[in-house]
Amino acid sequence: MTAQLIDGNALSRQLRAQVAEYTAALKRDHGITPGLAVVLVGDNPASQVYVRNKVKACEDVGFNSVLEKYDASLTEAELLARIEALNQDPAIHGILVQLPLPAHIDDHKVIETISPLKDVDGFHVASAGALMVGEVGFKACTPYGCMKMLESIGMKDLRGKHAVVIGRSNIVGKPMAMMLLAANATVTICHSGTNDLGAMTRQADIVVAAVGKRDVLTADMVKPGAVVIDVGMNRNDAGKLCGDVDFNSVREVAGYITPVPGGVGPMTITMLLVNTLEAAQRAADARS
Repeated sequence: MTAQLIDGNALSRQLRAQVAEYTAALKRDHGITPGLAVVLVGDNPASQVYVRNKVKACEDVGFNSVLEKYDASLTEAELLARIEALNQDPAIHGILVQLPLPAHIDDHKVIETISPLKDVDGFHVASAGALMVGEVGFKACTPYGCMKMLESIGMKDLRGKHAVVIGRSNIVGKPMAMMLLAANATVTICHSGTNDLGAMTRQADIVVAAVGKRDVLTADMVKPGAVVIDVGMNRNDAGKLCGDVDFNSVREVAGYITPVPGGVGPMTITMLLVNTLEAAQRAADARS
């Protein structure tokens, strides 16, 4: 058996075309252009690439994208004040502060300063709480993208499926588990304190690997036919981009697998666009 690839690039193109269509309708019917403010502090090379990709994606679907770059010497108070101003700007529907921030700035304080109405990254405690209790809120983009990938292969209702999430971060692992649970899966969360990871993953119909560690999931740890979602972004010994999954061996056992690159990565930015469009639509509804 060779696993079928879940092509994140192809699915992203499809979803972004829909976003562009809805954006045009929002402009036409309500005079509202979705606006995303992207804030970059410092000169982290990876962050600069991520921000550039996000801004371009916004422009491609017809959003108003505002990129604000600041020197690493920007104080925490100055950044918080700028976020408060963006919270009050009616032309801005989503605010994204690119992480990591310089060491002297408290990430948590910055995230919590963003209005929950504009938290299109889905990191605010109000967004996490809404997900936990099943209320309306913004979903964290990476796990949201993973759910869309599962839907694309006909796995929307996961009743009777066992899903194992490897990782417990606030950005991916925990919200991923909540989204799988909301889709009726039976969910197990594994992490560095799990004694026998393979014993857990061999029971799984769906495995989501999200720990940022190469080869954390190998072929002997996968049930034949399982769906494997690889969220990891690492480099192999040759410097080539790779995920958390030993792709070449696992694809010979799994039923479906996401590649790295070209899997979850493009979906993360796509779901950022979806959340920003949703924020703009809510603003339009509130105004009418």
